[in-house]
Amino acid sequence: MIWSLALVNKWLFLLAMGLFSAGLFAYDKFAAVHRRWRIPEKVLLTAALLGGAVFALFTMSIIRHKTRKMWFYNSVVVMALMQMALVLWWC
Repeated sequence: MIWSLALVNKWLFLLAMGLFSAGLFAYDKFAAVHRRWRIPEKVLLTAALLGGAVFALFTMSIIRHKTRKMWFYNSVVVMALMQMALVLWWC
């Protein structure tokens, strides 16, 4: 019982971090288009690293944001692959 609650908490954490990362990337795209204050790249990468890389990668692809900076894009791809491997290891 306790193990299943811990597993649910992990999924909720990943979902929350994913939505938070997607929101940061979407806001940064909005800010770039409307010439407003931008979110620093290290904040975007940190949010992706802390569990939101899959959502960040999906958002980057949908809204076409930060996809031309190959080092940035590749960093998020590597983080997403590592996080997916960790999720498979948890199960």
